[in-house]
Amino acid sequence: MPTALIAEDEPLLAAALQAELAAVWPDLTVVATATHGHQAVALTLQHLPDVLFFDIRMPGQSGLEAAAELADAWPDHSAKPFPALVFVTAYDQYALAAFDTLAVDYLVKPVQRHRLEKCKEKITSSHIYKEQTATKKETSIPSQQQLDQLTALLTHWQQVGAASPTLPTAPLQAPAHPQPERLRVIQASHNTSQGNDLVLIPVEQVLVLEAADKYLRVLTATQEWLIRTPLKELLPQLDPDRFWQIHRGTVVQASAISRISRDEAGRQWLHLHQRPERWAISRLYAHRFKAM
Repeated sequence: MPTALIAEDEPLLAAALQAELAAVWPDLTVVATATHGHQAVALTLQHLPDVLFFDIRMPGQSGLEAAAELADAWPDHSAKPFPALVFVTAYDQYALAAFDTLAVDYLVKPVQRHRLEKCKEKITSSHIYKEQTATKKETSIPSQQQLDQLTALLTHWQQVGAASPTLPTAPLQAPAHPQPERLRVIQASHNTSQGNDLVLIPVEQVLVLEAADKYLRVLTATQEWLIRTPLKELLPQLDPDRFWQIHRGTVVQASAISRISRDEAGRQWLHLHQRPERWAISRLYAHRFKAM
């Protein structure tokens, strides 16, 4: 019996979608519903459903960000392939963007029954869904093509989508509007005996930007600061040729990279010249280091 998970922050809409699914796909069991992105990730990894219905906009973490986290966290050699993914959105532009990623289909709110029937047909005929009942493959993680597409959309979301209620219909192309001015310094506060001082950190000295709870760690060769500016707000202002994203919450200065190591589980780790720590490389960004 196929299973599904619904991620929707509006309970009435979640209940309506579940009722419509029961009507058009009676043998599909909804194993859980989530009201925000982080919960959606946790419940998906707990239940390993065959199909995901993810709202694009949810509190805390968008549907795109939740899908990206799952693509990275999906267990290797799982008995269940990565789920068929359907994005649910109130915006046509988001829907078109989602359709170009690893999503099998998209649904526009309010979901219409005839559209949901077509969605079911697309899901059940897709190669992703057919793998659910096929012989276990050597690996069940998303393909590199799926990861590349999701990474491209996430990058555009960080640059444009997070600040706008709609995405352009060609999200994987360069934005038509002017690029933001590159960041030169990062402002951080520093507590002293005389009070709270403002510190201006030159961007060229920054080696790592790492999300940490409600803060962002700013690391240079010898110092560390915590700032409240989210990483997704800083990313559009950074030179992508100079600063590489290696994880959803980690950006490093490319020139500071010394080597890439791999542990017994096959996971890649990044090491820097001037820092003793190591940083995990996400599946979404591992392609950068294939030649290393």
